[in-house]
Amino acid sequence: MKALVTGASSGIGRDMAIYLSNIGYEVILVSKSKSKLEAVSNELKNKNEIFPANLRNSDDVDRVVKKCLDEKIDVFINNAGFGLYGPFYESDLDRELEMIDVNIVAVHKLTKEVYKMMKDSNGGYILNVASSAGLMPGGPLLSTYYATKSYVRSLTLGLYEENRRDLNNVHLSVLCPGPINTNFNNVAGTSFNLKSLSSDFVANYAIDKMFKNKLVIVPGFTVRCGLFFQRFLGVKLLLKIIYKIQVKKGIKN
Repeated sequence: MKALVTGASSGIGRDMAIYLSNIGYEVILVSKSKSKLEAVSNELKNKNEIFPANLRNSDDVDRVVKKCLDEKIDVFINNAGFGLYGPFYESDLDRELEMIDVNIVAVHKLTKEVYKMMKDSNGGYILNVASSAGLMPGGPLLSTYYATKSYVRSLTLGLYEENRRDLNNVHLSVLCPGPINTNFNNVAGTSFNLKSLSSDFVANYAIDKMFKNKLVIVPGFTVRCGLFFQRFLGVKLLLKIIYKIQVKKGIKN
């Protein structure tokens, strides 16, 4: 059994790779940093392979696609992504476009090509990593990031229904976690003001739910409660609340 995990050099990608290795999978680790991948590789119990690739680069995305098809992977985890904090009118456009390339373009292409392969072979699991941000109406001060994660969620849900009607054995899930203890804050230039879940808990929870064919995976009781109560609020009020939460993220401890 083979699995491929993007963004596997740290955070939940790393912990998903470890968990999959522990339950018997041969894992292909994808990230842009070879040295960080080597460090993760040394932690895995099972046979594994590192595959350095920068998903901002379309040629590297094509290389990952080819690797998935050549290896005929059984589990694909689309985890690579990053965020950028700040007012939309001030944020760097080039950095935002890089984010769109990683969070949307690479995710879209990888999902499409891996799904086609799995559908043809009638089996496999695809887990796309979005965020609880993707379940919100919008994210002032993280507008582009929220939009990218909404795309990932929407794409996965639409494909799920198409796939369900085809009556095959491909299983699709989307992970929508709240705050996690990872390197996300350093990259995005922000900090969580809410209590974060541990990365290994989220990774293990997500994979367990994926294998149980859960469609939308939301770890953590607090986040699930918040998502339940948001349905009773109007969009404009909810955006005001989200803005106040995001402002606090910009105040680093």
